[in-house]
Amino acid sequence: MADITAKKEVLRQAVASGTIQLRPATITRIRKRRIAKGDPMAAAEVAAVLAAKNTPQTLPFCHPIPITNVLTEAKIGSSSITVRSMVKTTARTGVEMEALNAASTYLLTLWDMVKQYEKDSRGQYPDTRIVDIKVVSKSKG
Repeated sequence: MADITAKKEVLRQAVASGTIQLRPATITRIRKRRIAKGDPMAAAEVAAVLAAKNTPQTLPFCHPIPITNVLTEAKIGSSSITVRSMVKTTARTGVEMEALNAASTYLLTLWDMVKQYEKDSRGQYPDTRIVDIKVVSKSKG
């Protein structure tokens, strides 16, 4: 773990994004709210907040820091959903990992909630992909 004792607490923010590619029929089900497990967008939003707040529990060298805000914004396309997650804190270290964890967990939650519609006849996921997870921006001070 990095020693951040000497650093000053300042406002920090990070934005991460990622995309899940789905079958167009699955996107239609999401839009029409016909997902058997419930509303995947609402569940993914809650999961993203929890993921950001619990990042140090899954990434062993991340410092536990006070998360002051987590926001997600999703755009539904014809065969994909892209999410942007923004995380803020006033702390001695940044929140890039928290933002990445939030975006990743958002997308994984979507996959979990729609997987029954994504499987082929052999139980595989030939069309489903999570791609382009990245830090879009970060700032401090």
